[in-house]
Amino acid sequence: MFTIDLKNRKPIYEQIIESFKRRIISGELTENTRVPSIRDMARGLGVNPNTVQKAYRELETQKYFYTVIGQGSFIAAPPEEETSKEVKSLYEKLASIVRELIFRGESKADISLYINNLEGKND
Repeated sequence: MFTIDLKNRKPIYEQIIESFKRRIISGELTENTRVPSIRDMARGLGVNPNTVQKAYRELETQKYFYTVIGQGSFIAAPPEEETSKEVKSLYEKLASIVRELIFRGESKADISLYINNLEGKND
């Protein structure tokens, strides 16, 4: 399901988190889908179970996962209420990226067109 790049400077648990987030946001993994157990994921990736447990715990903290004791971890439903702090942080990141694109010569129209074309894409 996932591949880990051992040469990447990013910690393995962060690579696991990013892989899950990417698949959830793209719709590849949907609400209430059971995720592999910590032990199975660790075995499949060839990593320490504590590394996977750290990633799963963080994904649950960020509300991408929920856990049912005795049954495992599952993909959570998208939050109904937007967490204003998290949304504000995302907009700040977007603004920074847009400013850099403009600095590098991209037009606002091209940036806007790109954003408008993102809807429905899984990239």
